[in-house]
Amino acid sequence: MRWWRVKETVNAFNLSTAVGVGVAAAGRARLSRGPRGLLLATGYRLPQPAAAAFTVGNVVVTRHDVAWLAERPRLLAHEERHTWQYAACLGLPLLPLYVLAAGWSWVRGGDAGTHNVFERAAGLADGGYPTVSARQRRRRAA
Repeated sequence: MRWWRVKETVNAFNLSTAVGVGVAAAGRARLSRGPRGLLLATGYRLPQPAAAAFTVGNVVVTRHDVAWLAERPRLLAHEERHTWQYAACLGLPLLPLYVLAAGWSWVRGGDAGTHNVFERAAGLADGGYPTVSARQRRRRAA
């Protein structure tokens, strides 16, 4: 069985993919089909969020083009793991949970990713996040 089809269906029914398509439209991104049921929204033009890529439902959003994503399979794998998190959290409840996790990471380590349970589960290094917190890096440099 292709389990990604289950995730694709869950994210369609929980409306997170529809919201992702809306975010892509608001950022005037171009939508195209990606691997394993992903939608790739490229050319995103809004200033926020400042990430190289981010995911809403089954939609991976980036300011870059499809070729840029294709050259970064680890980043795409990281973003695809977030699509599973949307399914596990039944869609949009992931967003406030993610904000809380990013806040906890900031309090604990001085950055939004290193101690964020969602980023850790998606693979810090694959997403371009440091595996050591900002505080730990400062301590090591001192």
